[in-house]
Amino acid sequence: MKYFMGLDNGGTTTKAALYDLTGKEIGVSSVETRMLAPKPGFTERDMEEMWQANCTVIRNVLEKTGVDAGDVGGLAVCGHGKGLYLWGKDGKPARNGIISTDNRAYAYPIKWKEDGTEEKVFALSCQHIMACQPVALLAWLRDNEPEVLENVEWVFECKDYVRFRLTGEAKGEITDYSGANLVNLHTRQYDPELLKLFGLEGIMDALPPLCNSVEIAGYVSEEAAALCGLKAGTPVAGGMFDIDACAIAVNVLDESKICMIAGTWSINEYPKKSPVLDGTVQMNSLFCLPEYYLIEESSPTSAGNNEWFVKTLLPELRAEAKAKGGSIYEVMNEWVQSIPAEEFVPLFLPFLMASNVHPNARSCFLGMSTNHGRAHLAKSVYEGIVYCHKWHLDRLLATRDSMPECIRLAGGSAKSRVWTQMFADILGLPVETVAVNETGALGCAIAAATAVGAYESLDAAAKAMCPIGVRAVPNPEVQPYYERRYALYKKAIACLDGLWDDMQACIEGR
Repeated sequence: MKYFMGLDNGGTTTKAALYDLTGKEIGVSSVETRMLAPKPGFTERDMEEMWQANCTVIRNVLEKTGVDAGDVGGLAVCGHGKGLYLWGKDGKPARNGIISTDNRAYAYPIKWKEDGTEEKVFALSCQHIMACQPVALLAWLRDNEPEVLENVEWVFECKDYVRFRLTGEAKGEITDYSGANLVNLHTRQYDPELLKLFGLEGIMDALPPLCNSVEIAGYVSEEAAALCGLKAGTPVAGGMFDIDACAIAVNVLDESKICMIAGTWSINEYPKKSPVLDGTVQMNSLFCLPEYYLIEESSPTSAGNNEWFVKTLLPELRAEAKAKGGSIYEVMNEWVQSIPAEEFVPLFLPFLMASNVHPNARSCFLGMSTNHGRAHLAKSVYEGIVYCHKWHLDRLLATRDSMPECIRLAGGSAKSRVWTQMFADILGLPVETVAVNETGALGCAIAAATAVGAYESLDAAAKAMCPIGVRAVPNPEVQPYYERRYALYKKAIACLDGLWDDMQACIEGR
């Protein structure tokens, strides 16, 4: 029997999972990913450490499952989009990788919007400019670390760097690079005019050749095989941006459903046969099904905030729950469920890493009083994250002629029935999860199975390998309470808009 492996390089963990051709998970391994924060707003990753983490999880999953490396028919990699991973001419990383939660280049999109550059860019890329996109980060490096750019051989996205280390072949897979403001969405190729608009003409030769998600983009090298335990010569598919992988894994293949990923990022998306060109959505990119574009609203404002809450404010409870064989997340679900919907909990703005409303917005709890305890704050975090997803969802719905059948939910929040029900109640739509633990890795395994011909198409592979799990429908009794608090959430954002630049000035000592 042949098995297929998916590697998922997210914002907080690195995972490898192995699947059979029915989508059954044979085994999974994960390690926490160390994030470096050298300055406020900077989030980085040691690229060599990142590669070793991938080798570790591959070895671990093979050892845990007892599957012979020769029975792995292929693998693919996904990873967070945006950010920046540079490979040097000296044969090693040119600097630390920059993660998609990084906000150091926040001033560049503002400047480009004011001087008319963004309008010209949008006409070519069909995208607004984000501070975490490679173009903004490359411009920041040009102005602050020019010596780094002089040494760059390849400009990689997260998963393309990992695939490069696996195969030794430099490729840029199209779903990722088309979301990086480097590709003209009309021609589906790199565009020198885009680079000229950003003042980045010099990096053209460092952009790797483009490939597709289900194209065999290389084979595991002898060097990589010795490190990770895979068999040299194992096919490696192009893979995809993790939001495409999750959409495939939850079987969102057309416009009838919306995929929502609650991970480090709040990802809200659906495939469409034409891009949205009126500027009302944040991102159009090329979907892994070639006849579709991916219409996306996103920001790093989702369940990563809950991870911070757990690790920073509940470390003792987390350790205690683990010692008892339980989970802090089970405790939090019980807390949240114990508070009735009509009881006011503080408003939480989930902007610990960045924001979707202002480049300098910061996180906070609003409306705290002495009767509020940790359970109330936990529910505040759950609610605030869903409100932020709804803010994005409202923008997506405005681009559609009809309502979706349902939301397909993936990510950490989907593992909680309490939180899944809250999504349904606040969004006002049925929410379905999938009976899959690692959606990103499964999406990659589906791509690998397609690339080697085990299925005739990505569509056919997804339909065969994606089991649907829990379905939650909105509770009309609690919806009015959430609607009122969501209105308050939006009003709070509007009221605070004039504060954030002054706060940023204080943080920077200006």
